[in-house]
Amino acid sequence: MTTELKEYDPKNMIFRRLGNTGLRVPILSLGGWLSYGGSVSGTQVNDIIKAAFDAGINFFDSAESYGNGASEIEMGRAIKELGLRRSSLIISTKLFNGVGRKGPNDRGLSRKHLIEGMNESLERLQMDYVDIVFAHCPDPDVPMVEIVRGFNWLINQGKAFYWGTSNWSAVQIEEAHHIAHAHGLIAPAADQCCYNAFNRKRVEEEYQHVYDRYNYGLTTYSPLDGGFLTGKYNSGEIPQDSRYATSSHDPWIASLRELLESDKGKERIAKVKKLEVVANELQTDLATLSLAWVMKNPHVSTLIIGATRISQVESNLRALELLPKVSDEIYKKIGDIFGIE
Repeated sequence: MTTELKEYDPKNMIFRRLGNTGLRVPILSLGGWLSYGGSVSGTQVNDIIKAAFDAGINFFDSAESYGNGASEIEMGRAIKELGLRRSSLIISTKLFNGVGRKGPNDRGLSRKHLIEGMNESLERLQMDYVDIVFAHCPDPDVPMVEIVRGFNWLINQGKAFYWGTSNWSAVQIEEAHHIAHAHGLIAPAADQCCYNAFNRKRVEEEYQHVYDRYNYGLTTYSPLDGGFLTGKYNSGEIPQDSRYATSSHDPWIASLRELLESDKGKERIAKVKKLEVVANELQTDLATLSLAWVMKNPHVSTLIIGATRISQVESNLRALELLPKVSDEIYKKIGDIFGIE
């Protein structure tokens, strides 16, 4: 007996090209760092992915290192159990950090790890291929020609359709393109990097040359800067109901507390309060406006959101409705509030 597959309905989703490729991606995608394999699992993951898919999000991102492979397992399981047609989806994963094993070749961008890591990722995902595979970090210990050839091997073997970079410098991206061009190979199509109103320098300044020369794409994450742009830290303290409040030993939480107590933290809070004035004028909330502001940048191919509840998926989708109201004037006004640090 054949199970009927669930067909994709884009609803009112906006689509953009992934850089200089023919692949069309939704402006909003769902990431697995928080959404699956971390603090949520099982039926919760199914519910979150279903809510995203039903709303027109068909791009799901993960990485071999998220939960030491648990994110890929949960994502693949949920997609299979929900009966989503694979050809209707865009799936990406990232290679570099491995899954916690300590062997000298269990991480990095060597040809060995790229091939073995990709095979293991596909096994966890229960899939024959991913649409995009990213180099999760630069690897200065591996010759760039080996990295480019390694990702091309994955594409030539049908294990991925495109490859990209993550948190690479413009110089490193340029080198990869030069090598690909010189050897008749496929160059990376996009970078996955942090981008929000507080973190703009790389996306808006450093990468300008790779946009102009290669039409390089972006799959950006952390649009709310860890919640800072929601206004939740405007009191100068971590709210008691935040998931961060109970993570007292997490190094990231320690750095957040230190930031909130610093002059820089106070300056950031002041900027968020100015942004809140703009949000009130548009009759929206800080989070929705912050997402729409990122989406307004034409170089952003897709913005990766995280969600641990269905309600978070639903609230993030409001940015689609707000986007037409973010005029060039408002976009510049917000940029002027935050500046480029």
